[in-house]
Amino acid sequence: MEPQRNRRIIVTGATGLIGAKLIERLAELGDYVIAFVRNPEKDVHRLPNASEYVFWSASQTDGPWQKTIEGADAVINLAGAPIAKRWTPKWKKIVRDSRVLGTRHIVQAIAKAKSKPTLLINASAVGYYGAATNHVVDDASPPGDDFMAAVCNAWEAEALKIEEHGLRAVMIRTGIVLSRDGGALAKLLLPFRMFVGGPFGSGKQPWPWIHIDDLLEIILYVLDNPAVSGPVVASAPEQISNAEFSRSLGKVLHRPSFFHLPEFILRLMLGEGAITVLSGQLVEPKKLIESGYRFRWEKAENALSDLLRKKK
Repeated sequence: MEPQRNRRIIVTGATGLIGAKLIERLAELGDYVIAFVRNPEKDVHRLPNASEYVFWSASQTDGPWQKTIEGADAVINLAGAPIAKRWTPKWKKIVRDSRVLGTRHIVQAIAKAKSKPTLLINASAVGYYGAATNHVVDDASPPGDDFMAAVCNAWEAEALKIEEHGLRAVMIRTGIVLSRDGGALAKLLLPFRMFVGGPFGSGKQPWPWIHIDDLLEIILYVLDNPAVSGPVVASAPEQISNAEFSRSLGKVLHRPSFFHLPEFILRLMLGEGAITVLSGQLVEPKKLIESGYRFRWEKAENALSDLLRKKK
């Protein structure tokens, strides 16, 4: 059966790396996309592919944006403050509130709507499983017990509340997103191009990654498949270490990959936040594969070649 098009879809986190690409893709497919943004007048130029721009902030319990929820077919909530910086107590609160409170307010608005969206696709992360796993985890595995695990667990719990209204919730537990337009990959390129690239710390930590094109296709796949619900691991099937990923990146860029960035430097730069690059998860996208989704990019070297072939 052909998926429905010309749906009304709300996207929060619309100006982020994933949100901007997703809106472009949805618009190409013929959907009416409403971008929830902080500065509609400015973002209409930064984000030209949306059909409508509505002011929204994760801290707002209500506002004119609530009326937009009425009649929407789905909400894709990607909002969240960046985690790749020093984790001060103040910043940790911002990281948590931007995810947990933002999702709570969206769900409360959906609950109040007379004509409710039938689906909430909510961002999450493989950080749900904790800073490090020494065994393979999947969609059904329990959460870890560190800061990011607690944030992801609380974040997902807010999204799941829409099930009380008979609606579908999907939490996309994303790995490290690889894109030529920003994110982790952009930060890795400079040292490699200066011939000083290599692993973080020991390099033995798992490095769960996903090509942005696969992530976008997974979101569309979930949107079009009512049978998929609950937590969904969105990370490539390949399970590699940070050192193995670094070797693949060095190979694609024709650069060495043996200059380890010492752990103490990362801890000086990021404080507690260094845990996000000094640890990782061995994850299996079991639900996606069993439901019929087929990853286009399963090997890091192939994904990196695709992303960087014009940027060597």
